[in-house]
Amino acid sequence: MTKPGLAPRRSALWLLGQVTGEGRLLSELLPRALDKLPPEDRARAQRLAVETLRWADRADRMLKPFLKKAPSLPVRNALRMAVVEMAVDGAAPHGVVDAAVTLMGETKKTKPAAGLANAVLRKVDIAAWEKAPAPKLPNWLRGPLVAGYGRRKVEAMENAHATGAPLDLTPKDGDAGALAARLEGEALPTGSVRLDGRVQVTALPGFETGDWWVQDAAAAIPARVLAARNGERVLDMCAAPGGKTMQLAAAGAEVTALDLSEHRMKRVAENLARTGLSAATVTADALEWEPEQPFDAILLDAPCSATGTIRRHPDLPHARDGAEFPGLFALQEAMLDRAVTWLKPGGRLVYCTCSLLPDEGEVQIEEALARHPGLTLDAEALKGPGIEADWIGPEGLRLTPDLWKDRGGMDGFFVAALRKDA
Repeated sequence: MTKPGLAPRRSALWLLGQVTGEGRLLSELLPRALDKLPPEDRARAQRLAVETLRWADRADRMLKPFLKKAPSLPVRNALRMAVVEMAVDGAAPHGVVDAAVTLMGETKKTKPAAGLANAVLRKVDIAAWEKAPAPKLPNWLRGPLVAGYGRRKVEAMENAHATGAPLDLTPKDGDAGALAARLEGEALPTGSVRLDGRVQVTALPGFETGDWWVQDAAAAIPARVLAARNGERVLDMCAAPGGKTMQLAAAGAEVTALDLSEHRMKRVAENLARTGLSAATVTADALEWEPEQPFDAILLDAPCSATGTIRRHPDLPHARDGAEFPGLFALQEAMLDRAVTWLKPGGRLVYCTCSLLPDEGEVQIEEALARHPGLTLDAEALKGPGIEADWIGPEGLRLTPDLWKDRGGMDGFFVAALRKDA
């Protein structure tokens, strides 16, 4: 008979192997990877995988004194997960150790390390966990960030990554105060509503009636900067999953939502239907598609490294190595150039990325201004409720996870507001 609790642990280990060994993201793996598990086990497996990835660096440091040499990746993941179970979940050590040894014995590759796991996990000083520093980002990412922000700022970001992220909502009617009161949340100064704790989103009041949608507070800022007006022709480039499209549509604009992914555009259509908002949806490559007429305003949320979302997606640093950076930089440049050509004279363009890398933000804007003499920065558009003056730099608005520390932080984002000469 299978011991209780092994199934979610086994699935979590498989997920860890796919992320750290195969470079796959959890978003690609879930929920199909866990669809054979009952709901409780599915939730536990996902949480175990996410928290192990979030705390892997600290777990490695706790384990290192008791390992003469680095174990194979499957063994290391099993050890990491066991440490996180004991230190973060507060699980009983004897049960965790027993489960880890049992799981090790299930495959030929890990069976020889079962004894090692038993010995090492019994020696780890869980009491020292809280005193250890926050998990560090891998060198491929930490290096560029330290060069761009300095070591102290990067350490503050790493601390923010370790705390995870709350749930933010965007109210359809723009009344954050009323929605916060209704859901017992906090109305953030930028217009979002923040909820603490784990909640089932679909069970919250107002979900079925489309009164709001899930959207990080930082991700909601670019559409507010664009400030779409009633009747304006507005393009949302790279629109999926639709949060910004819904913001623009709620403002009364005639929105065209453009995205390359057919699967993701289905989500946009579903979200629009749930909220009772309308937009023209186009599934096409932005580098090949041509609009019938120019737009009054364009929001370009460009494909990027997504390094600003690590507090929500701790698998990203483990699944990537930075090799994709040059291709992303070139794609962002090409998309910016396309967006400029689709703007009416006097039109507005907001460029944003959920990235912490200056190369995907400040540098892109600096180079775009050099390529397009008829393009100018609109610094005034960046100013608004909740936006601190020192968040705005020469090229745009820079948001990082360590901001709003007392409120639970925010995703990393870069936002630039541009105008095309009339």
